Amino acid sequence: MRPDIVIVMTDQQRVGLTRRSGYPVDTMPFVDGLAAAGTDFRRAYTAAPACVPARTSLLTGRFPSAHQVRQNSNARHARFSEDLLDVLRAADYQLHFAGKPHMHRGAQDFDTFAGPYFHTRGPERDADEKAFDDWLEHLDHGVSDEPTPYDVRCQLPHRITTDALEAARTADPDKPGLFWVSYPEPHNPYQVPQPYFDLVAPDHIPDRIGGPEATETKGGTYAWLRELQEEKRPGYDDNWRRYAANYLGMLRLLDDQIRRLHEGLRQRPRLTILLADHGDYVGEYGLQRKGAGLNDFLMRIPLIMTGDGIAIQQRDEPVSIVDVLPTICEAVGRPIPDGVQGRSLLPLAQGEAAPETEFGSIVAEQGFGGRAYDVTARPPLHFAYDGPTFDELNTVTQSGAARMLRSGNWKLIVHADLAGELYDVDKDPAELDNLFDDDNYLAVRAQLLHQLARWQARLTDDLPNGNYVPLRLPHNWRWAQRRENQS
Repeated sequence: MRPDIVIVMTDQQRVGLTRRSGYPVDTMPFVDGLAAAGTDFRRAYTAAPACVPARTSLLTGRFPSAHQVRQNSNARHARFSEDLLDVLRAADYQLHFAGKPHMHRGAQDFDTFAGPYFHTRGPERDADEKAFDDWLEHLDHGVSDEPTPYDVRCQLPHRITTDALEAARTADPDKPGLFWVSYPEPHNPYQVPQPYFDLVAPDHIPDRIGGPEATETKGGTYAWLRELQEEKRPGYDDNWRRYAANYLGMLRLLDDQIRRLHEGLRQRPRLTILLADHGDYVGEYGLQRKGAGLNDFLMRIPLIMTGDGIAIQQRDEPVSIVDVLPTICEAVGRPIPDGVQGRSLLPLAQGEAAPETEFGSIVAEQGFGGRAYDVTARPPLHFAYDGPTFDELNTVTQSGAARMLRSGNWKLIVHADLAGELYDVDKDPAELDNLFDDDNYLAVRAQLLHQLARWQARLTDDLPNGNYVPLRLPHNWRWAQRRENQS
C-alpha cells in the first residue's frame, strides 16, 4: 500500500533548543523521540529565511531565484511546472490541509482545508476562541509578560490539530492521503498559557552567544534592524529572557500537539516529515523574530523523517527544504517534475551513502533584488516609523541579493553589492569573525566560491518559456542510477 504522507510544519522554529540537541531545557520530548526513532537530518537548511519563499520552495522543489517568490507578498508569482499537490493528485492521493498556508495554493486545491490560520487569528468556533484571537491581536506581535489568560484549547496549535484529526477521521480509508499540518507557532507574538509559561524561569535561560553588542560587529541590516526595534520599543531587549522563556514554552505546547496529532492519526503506512520554514533569533544579536542576514539561527531548520523503511540514524549531510518534493516523488513512485532543483533524500533516509558531489554542500538565498540600502537609510516603509508596530521583513532588510553556501564547517555569503563573508561556524557559531579577506583563508575562499559558482549554474531556471515540452532528463543521482539499472 502506498503510504500516507504527513507533513508537520512549524513556523520560525530555531534549531538547537531541544534536549536531544544538547539544550538544558527539555522543550520537545516527543519530537526528540521521533528523531530518535527515524532519520534526523542535523544540517538541514531553509531556502530563504522568510515564510512564503521557503514554503514555495517546499512545494516546488526550487530555489527562490527560480520560482521567483522572493518575499512574503508575491506568492501568486510562483513559477513551476508541477508542484507537490500536482504530483500527489497524479498519484491519486487525497489532499488535506490544516493550519497556516502562506503559499500559492489555496482552499480550492485540497479535498479538505481547515484555515487559514495565521499568527493572531483562525477560524473561530466559539466566543472564547474569538476573545483569544482578539487578545493575540492586541499583543502586536510582542512578548507577553504574563501567562495567556485563555485555556490551551483556544491556542491555534490545539485548534489546528483538532481540524487535522477531523480530516483524518472523515478521509477515504481506501485511498492514500497527504495530511499537511502547518502550525503558526513558535512565531511571534510570543505567548503561552500555564503550565507552559513556567516551563523555565527567565533567570534560568542560558546566556546568548552574542548579545546587542554583536550588531555592531555585524553591521549592515543587523545594526539597522536593532536600531529600528529599539526606536519602536525602547528597552525591548531588557526583557529578552522572558521572550526566550515564552518561546521555549511555545515549543513544549507544540510538542504536546504534535504528540496528539501523531497518536490520533489512523494506523496505516505513512511517511512523516517534520520540519520548519526557518528559524528565530531568540535574542541573538539583541534581535527578536528574523529579518537580517543568513546566519544559522535563521537558516537551519529541523528535518526529521519517520516511517516504514526509514533508518534510525543521524545524518550530517547538508540538505534543504527544496529536497522535500523529490523525496516524496520517489516515495510515491512518481517522476520528478521538470525544473526541480532539489534532490531526493529517500536513499539517505533508508541508510544509503551519499555521493559527495551531490551532498557536499547546500545553498540558500535572501533578498528581492536591487541595490542594498545603507545602514543610515530611512526610506518609506509599509508601516509608519512612529509607534511600536513594525515588520522586520521590509524594504531595507530585504533589499539587495545574497547567496549562502554551507560546506562542512564553513559558510560563505556573497552579496550582489556588499562585502563578502566567510565563517568557520563550528568555532564561531554567531558568525562574528569574518575571514573573507584574511589571506590565511584564500584557498578555502576559492574552493567555496567555486562550489557556489557550480550551484549558481545548476540553479539557472530551466523551465520552457513557450508551450513546448522539454526532454525530461534525470534530476538527481538516484533517478539516474535507477534508469541505468533498468537499461
